[in-house]
Amino acid sequence: MKIAVTSQNRKTVTGHAGSCRKFWVFTIEDNRISNRELLELPKEQAFRASPPHMPHPLDDIDVFMTAGMGQGLVMRLASKGIQGVITQEEDPEKAITLYLKNSHD
Repeated sequence: MKIAVTSQNRKTVTGHAGSCRKFWVFTIEDNRISNRELLELPKEQAFRASPPHMPHPLDDIDVFMTAGMGQGLVMRLASKGIQGVITQEEDPEKAITLYLKNSHD
């Protein structure tokens, strides 16, 4: 499983997901984080600037986590089989851990 987390400042979970260009991409194995890498996109690949039906670098993720996103982005993600999740947790790793715990309860 792969989970992308918006992190424009590279430190915390940030909002404005449609214009965000920096993401932590976590690989999950056995319900634990096994890898984390930073993905930085050019302006034209931010969701707000890119066509919704074209291939996107985040198309291979399973979950998209952010502090805030609009219904349009939720629908765009869902059309590609990606679950959109809004979190109040600011620490990306804690947000992932909470998501994994709650998705198996």
